[in-house]
Amino acid sequence: MKRVFKEVGSLDRKCYEVYALSEDLLMEHAAEALKREVERFPKKSRVLIVCGPGNNGADGITLARMLKGDYEVKIFLPYGAKSQMAKLQLDRAERVGVEEVFKVEEADIVVDAIFGSGMNRELKEDIVEIIDQLNSLEAYKIACDVPTGIDAKGNVSKNAFFADVTVTMGALKESLFTDEAKDYVGEIKIADLGVSSALYEDESDTYLLEEEDLKLPFREKKSSHKGDFGHLAVVCGKKHGAAVIASKAAFSFGAGLVTMVCNEIFDIPYEIMYSTHLPPKTNAVCIGMGLGYQYDDELLHDFVLNHPHPVVIDADIFYNEFIVEILQKKRNLVLTPHPREFASLLKLTGVAEVTAAEVQKRRFELSREFCEKFPEVVLLLKGANVLISQNEKTFINPHGTNALSKGGSGDVLGGLIGALLSQNRSPLDAAIHASLAHALSAKRYSKNNYSLTPFDIIEGIKCL
Repeated sequence: MKRVFKEVGSLDRKCYEVYALSEDLLMEHAAEALKREVERFPKKSRVLIVCGPGNNGADGITLARMLKGDYEVKIFLPYGAKSQMAKLQLDRAERVGVEEVFKVEEADIVVDAIFGSGMNRELKEDIVEIIDQLNSLEAYKIACDVPTGIDAKGNVSKNAFFADVTVTMGALKESLFTDEAKDYVGEIKIADLGVSSALYEDESDTYLLEEEDLKLPFREKKSSHKGDFGHLAVVCGKKHGAAVIASKAAFSFGAGLVTMVCNEIFDIPYEIMYSTHLPPKTNAVCIGMGLGYQYDDELLHDFVLNHPHPVVIDADIFYNEFIVEILQKKRNLVLTPHPREFASLLKLTGVAEVTAAEVQKRRFELSREFCEKFPEVVLLLKGANVLISQNEKTFINPHGTNALSKGGSGDVLGGLIGALLSQNRSPLDAAIHASLAHALSAKRYSKNNYSLTPFDIIEGIKCL
């Protein structure tokens, strides 16, 4: 996993003050990283670099100087060069003969170096128009640091540059991993600025999960029986299909036994057991998916509060005031709300009163506020980039795909988390690795992305 930062200005200053690296030297390394992306294309390709007036623009001007001679490179500076570094780099670029143009022109490669990670205001209409023109070009698109139009909190202004690749400077920024930003950033690469990441970075409480971080529940012990791998109880509510999906997912992810707890008997998969109450040797419980108002408070207490087992909670319980009592009395919990459910959870717990749209704009901030009030609980906030938080730590799972935008996908996730809880994984560990498995199964689905079903996810889990 990689560290993620809210800002990197302090890390740049460390380079100046501790390592005696100049701003000029960092800029040369930034431009070299951008140059490597351009060099994937044949020499003499047409390159248009649109540069802002500050140091993000200066990175683009530096790139133009490096490319001059090998590529047909032009720079467009809609606001001129205003920072000292931009003026210096423009003088250097002019001395080697870089051509300046005064409008968007056709190109094979477009580099957006207008505004970087420090943007904190709405874009002016003239820049919005330029971005629209750049987005309409049939060109490979590279963003310098952060695509223009994405602010320091990861919110998209009136429009943003659609990058095929974003070369972000020094370290990963939170603003690249909001749900809004996901459509714009493309592939994200980190440019080193003259020192290794070990020297450049400081400690962080936020981490980006990588595919290789996944730890599957492989069975190492040869002499074993089903009881060695846990017993998960899935509480079945009004929409019993949700519980069936969660149960099948759990059974495919290593749980030795899975029981559906139901008020009534119906056809269930042969491998899944049935009971009207929690089995005596239950190790973990899944509850909430498709629940409705099937159970009275006494039974809900029995499922969640009257036993020491860990619980994964989803869906309908986030609209029930009972969630407040759960959070006050129980610690080994994983909560898996989507934004609208999280808005309800925040209101019921008195953390904040926001809409689902506001949740999407403040995902990191609100997740942290919730976990500050309930530090022992694991929160998994669903979205294009899943956030998994506990206490002060946040883990970002960026591997999700729009194929998962289907009813039942969340039920699979709940079952996967429950399976790991039943196998004695900690709540945080279960949430991280179930989320990774869930996302990677969908990511590796080879058929049309609109056709993915919950059972396709489950089948994919078996082949990770």
